[in-house]
Amino acid sequence: MDQDMGGLRYEPMRNKTKRTLFFLGFFEMVYMLCLAGLLTARPTAQDVRTFTLKNGMKVLVLEDHTIPQVMFQIFFKVGSRNEYPGITGISHFLEHMMFNGSENFGPKMFDRILEDAGGSSNAYTGKDLTSYQDWVPKGSLEQVFQLEADRLKGPALEESVVEKERGVVLSEYLTTYENSHHALLEDQLNAVAFQVHPYRRPVIGYESDIRRWQVSDIRSYFDRYYGPNNALLAVVGDVSFDRVRALAETYLEPIPPRPTPPPLAVPEPPQRGEKRLVVEKEVSSPHLLIAFHVPATGAADYYALKMLSVVLSQGKSSRLYQALIQDRTLATEVSTYMYESLDPTLFYIYAVCADGVSAGSLEKAILRELRKVVKGGVTEKELARARKQVLASFYGSLQRISDKADLLGTYEIFWGGYENLFRFPEACLKVRRADIRAAAAKYFLASNRTVGILRPRKDY
Repeated sequence: MDQDMGGLRYEPMRNKTKRTLFFLGFFEMVYMLCLAGLLTARPTAQDVRTFTLKNGMKVLVLEDHTIPQVMFQIFFKVGSRNEYPGITGISHFLEHMMFNGSENFGPKMFDRILEDAGGSSNAYTGKDLTSYQDWVPKGSLEQVFQLEADRLKGPALEESVVEKERGVVLSEYLTTYENSHHALLEDQLNAVAFQVHPYRRPVIGYESDIRRWQVSDIRSYFDRYYGPNNALLAVVGDVSFDRVRALAETYLEPIPPRPTPPPLAVPEPPQRGEKRLVVEKEVSSPHLLIAFHVPATGAADYYALKMLSVVLSQGKSSRLYQALIQDRTLATEVSTYMYESLDPTLFYIYAVCADGVSAGSLEKAILRELRKVVKGGVTEKELARARKQVLASFYGSLQRISDKADLLGTYEIFWGGYENLFRFPEACLKVRRADIRAAAAKYFLASNRTVGILRPRKDY
């Protein structure tokens, strides 16, 4: 899935003890057993095998012979987090250029070759990583290794192609903010919520930077961050470990490593009071985005915050849906979310005002619901429902080869090891009502929040 403007996936689980199941209650236990029974090939950490090439690239392999397909996914540990003013958006632009020719294949040939073989490709850029995905029949696996090895040696970066793709990205930039009120408001809010950290900049970059990149900037960025020692490969599907290893050693290992990129250390100072911003655009009703600073992915409070997000906004029985849409018709939509992140990030609450409702009224209603959680926590019924939703999503993702590859890679990068993929649900099952209340009280502070309002333009 494309993540140019940010994105998220879902999370995972391991075996549970009898004590944990007891605390879930009888009906939840029956539910979990029935759900697990539907999964005929649920992988475990022991099913994943790894090796590291001499050039430093780590490879994760998970054999899954349910269908004769393979997901080949490379992750580079670079995103807009690694950029600086003057080259913002270059991670995303380089993603585009990786499909526009290499030493032995011309522009767009990568996609055409895979499509002719019955496969497809995709890519996404985020704040912390860039990933390339190839979905192919198992008989085309060697061809994928050939194609990827060729472009990993370096994109062609012909001037005429760069200029053509610059126009494509500029169009994407303009249409994104024209068509997505949410994306515009979120990027504007990030620039206010973060004072120094590069998370304050949009993944797609600033228009002025997009217009002035030079080929030398793109080449330098590739050389700095696209070494095999800064990459991770996940191969999932109808393959054998030995076959993957042999192909990786043949095609990828000869690519020389590059100097290790310097670590990024830009700690965001504590927020010292509520921040507010107003963005104006032609909209039919105001949009509201409230954000609180929270820890990075996998931190101690992460699991409680994840469960809290589900309680607040996932489904028609959620707190905010009931309070804002079903009971009072204050909003037409509401959601809460956190992005995966290497550094401390934001917990977002997004809502769109119903006709005739002001942003101020909607904001007061949302903050009232948050105070209820801080003071009284969530109910056991709400927590049980959140567990079911999280685990159902997790088990569903482990049914799909493409999701398995993406999850293995992102857990290796964001959680410090793919093994944590299989521990996530167990961690969620350990979350108690007191943990959720404590997390809400710790982070849902007026001094820790930024409020953004997108409203119709006004004439003064």
